[in-house]
Amino acid sequence: MTNSKENTNIISCPVADVQKIINGKWTMVIIYFLSQKTFRFGELSREIPQITQANLTKELRLLEKYGLIHREVYREVPPKVEYSLTDIGTKFLPIIEALEVWAVEYQEYKNEYL
Repeated sequence: MTNSKENTNIISCPVADVQKIINGKWTMVIIYFLSQKTFRFGELSREIPQITQANLTKELRLLEKYGLIHREVYREVPPKVEYSLTDIGTKFLPIIEALEVWAVEYQEYKNEYL
């Protein structure tokens, strides 16, 4: 068992907070697409056909909860809802790009040494 001091250190770690946000299977993919333009739910669903509507809804709600995306509801018939990145969500893009660079390098390393 760990003591309460160790638990406090983990809980207050900024990296642990980020890990909660990016833990979703589709989180970074959704952020990538929203970096291109504003999407309606159906448009985003068509861009990522591998994700179920339930999972897309769940991921979008979490990203909105964490403040990375904005959900704009237009009072129309039929209802119109659009999703876009917030300023803080846009600041996450260089991190995704850095992860992509690292992933390519790691793939090359893995192919050569593992």
